[in-house]
Amino acid sequence: MVFSSLTCLFLFLPLFFALYFIAPKPLRNTFLFLSGLVFYAWGEPFYVFILIFSTLIDYFAGLFIHKFDDRPAVRKIGLIVSVVMNVMLLGLFKYAGFIVTNINALLSLNIPDPKLHLPIGISFFTFQTMSYTIDVYRRRIKVQKNPINFGAFVTMFPQIVAGPIVRYEEIEKELNERRVSLDMVYDGIITFVTGLGKKVLLANGIGVLWDTVKTSDFSSLSAATAWLGILAFTFQIYFDFSGYSDMAIGLGKILGFNFPKNFNYPYTSRSISEFWRRWHMTLGNWFKSYVYFPLGGSRKGKGRTVFNLAVVWLLTGIWHGASWNFILWGSLYGLAIISEKLFLGGLLGKLPSLISMAYTMFLVTLGWVLFSLPDIKSAGSFIGVMFNVGGSGAVLDAQAAYHTANYGIIFAVCIFACTDSWVRLKGAIFKRLPFIVNYGAVPVTVALFVASVSNLVTAGYNPFLYFNF
Repeated sequence: MVFSSLTCLFLFLPLFFALYFIAPKPLRNTFLFLSGLVFYAWGEPFYVFILIFSTLIDYFAGLFIHKFDDRPAVRKIGLIVSVVMNVMLLGLFKYAGFIVTNINALLSLNIPDPKLHLPIGISFFTFQTMSYTIDVYRRRIKVQKNPINFGAFVTMFPQIVAGPIVRYEEIEKELNERRVSLDMVYDGIITFVTGLGKKVLLANGIGVLWDTVKTSDFSSLSAATAWLGILAFTFQIYFDFSGYSDMAIGLGKILGFNFPKNFNYPYTSRSISEFWRRWHMTLGNWFKSYVYFPLGGSRKGKGRTVFNLAVVWLLTGIWHGASWNFILWGSLYGLAIISEKLFLGGLLGKLPSLISMAYTMFLVTLGWVLFSLPDIKSAGSFIGVMFNVGGSGAVLDAQAAYHTANYGIIFAVCIFACTDSWVRLKGAIFKRLPFIVNYGAVPVTVALFVASVSNLVTAGYNPFLYFNF
């Protein structure tokens, strides 16, 4: 079933908030748990049982670890069961077809491809629940004995299908006791509408260009058209994913939760290492906490540091998708970060900001080619066209001029919106006109909301890129 996320969301929200705030406080976690299941089942009527199964695995694993707290060998069994079962769920639904296809190709076999549908958000909710079990085992957090509270943590609808990946320790106090203030509701609404605008007006608007370019015959493209296309995707994926994250964070605030920030202007980074400290921050922190540091981090010498980084980035690529594209994509990022760790980082720090930012954006943009196209062959062909090897042989043509004229304004808006220029401009305005601090965001937010909803009603193009992961 195709998951029409925003349609579902707008139908769901008014009833959800009305019932949530009417409900007595002791019943609000019950409501969050059950409404999250309903929201997920709307898009996944069968695979909602996978979500329930994953939740039960980690809830009982946590209880088991807690019960045998004084028996290290026994409590480790609970951790192993949690990790193995979650990895098996991911392996079965996300990677089984890829593994079978490659075994068949390597050994000339004919094992049937199971062709299992990928449950929405499985990479997010398995990582989220698995982090809880690991942290209980490490004694970083107290076990959650109330199954409803734990279920609310897992199934909370704003972030269940595409993050941010919320660790239990980040909302532990709020699960047990939270207060919703008018300021939080106000901030939440602004954050939600900002994310909605980023997704609907910017990501969808610029994404049409990439869809046009990637479905073209690559042999007919000029180098300029290829660059315009992949730059369009570069902005699309940022505003798509960061927009959804903002919507989730905003809805969380209205409910009384402070979800972690997931993006921090990554396209202004001066190195690939910095880029990944700013992009999908909750995933990066997850791998840092549960893979990189346990392997030894950078504390055991350069050789071990290189190995640890290689493992993390191989897993990061695999996490994003079951194809050689993603494995190569993650591995190349690992190579870049290892190079910066060993020698390149010092050089980048001495260069002017514009040059180091250009270096970062150049590599990131090339990486998005691997990320966005279906296989390595097509990605290689497209990169060749970008450098005028293949394609039409033209650097610039009428098609590139046409796309520039049609998408020039939205490109300019995207460039402005992916930096902190707006924040600094807003701060300067607020400093001179304090009245706007309290009231100036209201008409802007209303206008942005109306424009976004109008676009949703009239436009037929509305993909959510990270729902594939």
